[in-house]
Amino acid sequence: MANPGEGNFQLNDPKAMRALAHPLRLSVLAELRVRGPQSVGMLCEILDEAPGSISYHVGKLAQFGFVEEAPELARDRRERWWRASHVRTSWSPSDDLKDPERHLASGELRRVVARRLLADYEAYLDLEPTLEREWVEAADASDAFLHLTPEQMRELQSELNEVVERWEGKEPASDGTETVTVAYQLYRRP
Repeated sequence: MANPGEGNFQLNDPKAMRALAHPLRLSVLAELRVRGPQSVGMLCEILDEAPGSISYHVGKLAQFGFVEEAPELARDRRERWWRASHVRTSWSPSDDLKDPERHLASGELRRVVARRLLADYEAYLDLEPTLEREWVEAADASDAFLHLTPEQMRELQSELNEVVERWEGKEPASDGTETVTVAYQLYRRP
């Protein structure tokens, strides 16, 4: 089970947004959050990437505070372990509107995240026929078209965040626990 750092990393630096807006960096950060601290070698195996590539991208994540070294886990001076610095990363698109550079970087990051979520969901759909029936029955995919004011959207957003935070705080069951993804989007329909 993962043990990333505490809390939320509020992202507002366009350079940090651009650093995170790389598919492999998102994958490295996700693995460290889901699996807990890992060595570069372990990340190479999980992500099927070369050590030089993983080391470079972990270094970029560390440069902007997304990950940190976990030297207490190393067996020798050559082995480097890393952990996620925070449980979650968030940013405010409305704040991004004030700064054109930041808005551009935020849009780039959100597009990379959207592609990642789509790829993850497609991988799940490919895996679904091999899963136990109970996991498939517990999964859900739906959408809704609501007629809301901006104030009502903020209220809904707050309620959704409270539900996710409540479940994040639960202790995992000892048996039958697997990592699940919760992804939702709330936006004005174009």
